[in-house]
Amino acid sequence: MIAETAIESGERPALIDGPTGQAVTYATLASRVERVAAGLPGASGPATYWLWAPNLPPWAGVALGAMAAGGTVAGANPSCTEGELARQLTDSGASVLVTVPSLLSTALSAAASTDVREVVVLGEAEDATCILELLAADAPVPNVTLDPATAVALLPYSSGTNGLPKGVMLTHDNLVTAVRQVRRGLRVTERDTLLAVVPFFHIMGFVVNLAAPLASGATLVTIPRFDLERFLALIQEYHVTVLVGAPPLMAALARHPMVDTYDPSSLELVVSGGAPLGADLRRAVADRIPSAAVGQGWGMTETTVGATMPDRELGTVPGSVGRVMPNTGLRVVDTRTGRDLGAGERGELWVRGPEVMAGYLNRPDATANIIDAGEWLRTGDLGYVDGNCKVFVDRLKELIKVSAYQVAPVELLITHPQVADAAAWTRRTVKSRSRW
Repeated sequence: MIAETAIESGERPALIDGPTGQAVTYATLASRVERVAAGLPGASGPATYWLWAPNLPPWAGVALGAMAAGGTVAGANPSCTEGELARQLTDSGASVLVTVPSLLSTALSAAASTDVREVVVLGEAEDATCILELLAADAPVPNVTLDPATAVALLPYSSGTNGLPKGVMLTHDNLVTAVRQVRRGLRVTERDTLLAVVPFFHIMGFVVNLAAPLASGATLVTIPRFDLERFLALIQEYHVTVLVGAPPLMAALARHPMVDTYDPSSLELVVSGGAPLGADLRRAVADRIPSAAVGQGWGMTETTVGATMPDRELGTVPGSVGRVMPNTGLRVVDTRTGRDLGAGERGELWVRGPEVMAGYLNRPDATANIIDAGEWLRTGDLGYVDGNCKVFVDRLKELIKVSAYQVAPVELLITHPQVADAAAWTRRTVKSRSRW
């Protein structure tokens, strides 16, 4: 889809590096994807390529090139530790690690204890292969034949409903479905500009902030790390029309006084995801940016980002996560009896559709625990559907959300060498009553 769009879009900018203003046209992006596919070590085979880098224009060319070569792409949070990176490299059987000069030393140390064969740097360095060497290679583009229903294209890591992070196997079919679904709801076109603030290693960043806009001919302005002043300045400078982010970003838009010193009136759509957006905060964002429809979507890494979505013109009503994605089934199930519930009744949300993952990497038991024999995915979230088919969601799963990232309590607690065991409880206030 992106290759076809690149042919039509030609010299229009596909990606712009926010800090420098350097642009990459669609024609250049298409060329880089081909060169990466031809030049990556281990190309034309079932290799796994890890990107450990912030949001930069080269992220797109490397990821799409690796997929075009038949490889699997995974991404790591630039803030993760050497140990965390090494564990995920080992778990996924990574062959190649792509990083930036500022992270190279740690990347080399992490890779040394794994099966990684080569480290590639997005820049110049003495101890790693420079990406420019790969782009300059004259090797032919590989002719790859694969089954899009089973070949894994993306391997993000998620804790699911509980436990430690697991590799989520997303096939080419999963990604194509998710991109089409997002395009159907957000209706991004070539006239749109998006500010890519959600990290590309996150499923929301890859699908909603990268793949879907590029398949639509839009322009992406990348920002390597969040800085509110730079963020607002880029919205104003590039007349950003669509903004996707997590609730902490929405809180800054709604309440920070710095917003008044910039002009965000180019925004037509503001979408929140990654964690629940409260009804009051949704209203506050809409009041602060009256030019934009404001809404939120809901889903998981295991649903290739979304199970529901907002509408480009309407957003979502306060408290709602929109309507169910096209070609997707949704059940509301009583957690005690397993009975299907009706409109307005609260239960666990189950999802079935072509965007549901193929399973967890090398974890058949964990896969069976979350996907039943009928291919229904138990999301671990509580919610209900109202009489107008709008979905409302609460949280049931045993996870902590930190800036929209999933953190398993077990990972924080019992993996510490001085902790033998641990238990946790939460307190929640509902309508002035405490429930434990």
